[in-house]
Amino acid sequence: MTQRPAPYVLDPAARDADAEHELLRARGSATRIDILGVEAWSVTDPVLLKELLTSPHVSKDARRHWPGFDDAVRTWPLALWVAATNMFTAYGGDHRRLRRIVAPAFSARRVAALRPTVEGIVERLLDGMEAAAPGDVTDVRELFAYPLPIAVIGTLLGVPDGRAGEFRGLVNDVFATTLTPEEAAANTEQLYAMLDALVAAKRADPGEDMASVLIALGEEGADGRTLTEEELRDTLLLMINAGYETTVNLIDQAVTTLLTRPGQLAHVREGRASWADVVEETLRHSPPVKHLPLRYAVTDIPLPDGRTIAEGEAILASYAAANRHPGWHDDPDVFDVTRITKEHLAFGHGIHFCLGAALARMEAEVALGAFFGRFPDAELAPEDGDMRPVPSLISNGHRSLPVRLRPRRDRPGAGEPAQPRPAKNS
Repeated sequence: MTQRPAPYVLDPAARDADAEHELLRARGSATRIDILGVEAWSVTDPVLLKELLTSPHVSKDARRHWPGFDDAVRTWPLALWVAATNMFTAYGGDHRRLRRIVAPAFSARRVAALRPTVEGIVERLLDGMEAAAPGDVTDVRELFAYPLPIAVIGTLLGVPDGRAGEFRGLVNDVFATTLTPEEAAANTEQLYAMLDALVAAKRADPGEDMASVLIALGEEGADGRTLTEEELRDTLLLMINAGYETTVNLIDQAVTTLLTRPGQLAHVREGRASWADVVEETLRHSPPVKHLPLRYAVTDIPLPDGRTIAEGEAILASYAAANRHPGWHDDPDVFDVTRITKEHLAFGHGIHFCLGAALARMEAEVALGAFFGRFPDAELAPEDGDMRPVPSLISNGHRSLPVRLRPRRDRPGAGEPAQPRPAKNS
């Protein structure tokens, strides 16, 4: 019997994700990897990945279809990603039921209705940045990319003003992949305590928000749609997690990319591309989520090269590596807002396609248009911040995003349009 080669161990801190993704692609359409001590198949070929994401033979229900579940919930730092009970980890009829309950919150009508709210939040944040640091370096991730989605998801769920930000550090650690199992478990405990407090507050004083609607469904079972207490908490958890960290990274990556590629920003300013084009190319080139754990083979799945993903084995959707697969796009490492086909997997594919995709796109388009309209001379200031990647296999952003909003008065040419530093692949 041929012995399997040792799995490739993913870097928990993702210090050079692009190089690692290239290596994964070079190992084939799917390859064995170790993600924080758990073995899985990393799938980087977009054709194969789409097939698996739409296959009834692939599940997200770890309790039913992953023999490693019991060990993982005790010892794996990412246990919350597989142990939560919501549509993210559901399969078959349970997934359809839970998705139907949540879907109305993200309908096209509801997203359109939220746009004036998003525009108002964006303007207030820009006012604050302008007042606080009219000529100095500002951390745009901290003061703009973070608070915008926090405020939006707070509005959607009815979190009282000033309380939504309390979830921030806890959500950050959900995406962190350098925590010990004990640190991750402690973070999960605190996160659930905050969710329980939110549910209690909404039960005492319900409103028209989504949290109140979900609580009512659990209590009344309207139209046969019911939520258990566990499903209620974990559905709120999913909405907060998915609606927050991913949008932060999308705005972070888009601003960074445009400030390092002046030609791309010029395409937008001169009408050759739109902010929607910027958002889609950012989602393709630098998606907010690099790898998304986990899925499981319900039965043996033959691979194109003759190998087999055996029943019960875990599958890791490696979205960032798949998005830049050379068989999918020409010059995939080049960021080009005028690219005709910007197809990507940043929001997943198939029945688990992200319900909040339209909201994230809208938030990013509004944010980018307003930011570059308010600060047309903004320039990146990497020497004044920590632009290393966040230490996460999952989250795809920078530790900070230092930007000089307006030219320094003491430098030659101050007051003239700034020329951002040219960058590779510009």
